[in-house]
Amino acid sequence: MTTHLAATGGVLSAIGGTPLVPLDRLFPDSPVRFFGKLEGLNPGGSSKDRAALSMIRHAVETGEIVPGRTVLVESSSGNLGIALAQICRRLRIRFICVVDPKTTAQNVALLRTYGAEVDLVTEAGNDNGDYLNARLRRVRQLRDELPHTYWTNQYANPLNAHAQESIMREVVTELGGPPDHMFIAAGTCGTLHGCRNYARRNALPTRVVAVDAEGSAIFGHSARRRLIPGHGAAIRPPLWHDDLADEVVHVNDQDCVVGCRVLAATEAILCGGSSGAVVSAAEQLRTKIPDGSTCVLVLPDRGERYLDTIYSDAWVHDHFGEIMHLWKRRTPC
Repeated sequence: MTTHLAATGGVLSAIGGTPLVPLDRLFPDSPVRFFGKLEGLNPGGSSKDRAALSMIRHAVETGEIVPGRTVLVESSSGNLGIALAQICRRLRIRFICVVDPKTTAQNVALLRTYGAEVDLVTEAGNDNGDYLNARLRRVRQLRDELPHTYWTNQYANPLNAHAQESIMREVVTELGGPPDHMFIAAGTCGTLHGCRNYARRNALPTRVVAVDAEGSAIFGHSARRRLIPGHGAAIRPPLWHDDLADEVVHVNDQDCVVGCRVLAATEAILCGGSSGAVVSAAEQLRTKIPDGSTCVLVLPDRGERYLDTIYSDAWVHDHFGEIMHLWKRRTPC
């Protein structure tokens, strides 16, 4: 299970090598084989562990980060911040995570438990209620104010993408060959970029499907308010390029909820909102995929961080009305 990222010892040696499991009950009558890459089983709970370790390790090796002196700063409302917090705790690096009011209380608690300092921005960066630009401004301000700071800059750091190449490599090894389709949620575009690069460099025939949020600006749509975090972005990340995916599927907030609930009901896998988006995208395309194909769904994180939202019947009803029938009909008797 050890990977090229597992060089710093302790719990960090468990990053990578996540299981690839058959999803034989998700679409039971489909002539297509589906597998799930369980990135939530990384020690920090998400695929962001790979990127966080890669970015920090390189900066330590080059002297840009000196444990005990450097202050690492980053903008994150969720998984990347938690991954950085765990790694910084292990390596004794001071970490300030810039968050916003949409960051859940549970994620803030996790950040603080790992010893991160939480810096909250309160004013949205645009009329759509998105805080990304405001968080980035605060990161730059902290860099100007504090000595010996280092910004990992997940949105533009090529090591984010490079680390995610290991996902595709592990999938190919586990399957004994490349999948026909790979469904990947779009956010910073690190996972998309990394898996696409690996596939091209090795001349793999895998068709990469990007899963984006309705209201996300990544693939040229107008940005608007979104409810479910974890995928989509208010701005196009620097890691994006115009040949990043063979196909793009947009899903809405309700699709994410239903995808998560269906995955839990059929496969007993509890995942986060971006995983629900990937499941819903596969649902949309599955009848168009040739019989006998092999498809991999990258499931980025665990669902425990969404118990008060996606997995709360009351919260779902408040935001979407009565939609339980959309997943109850898939629940085995």
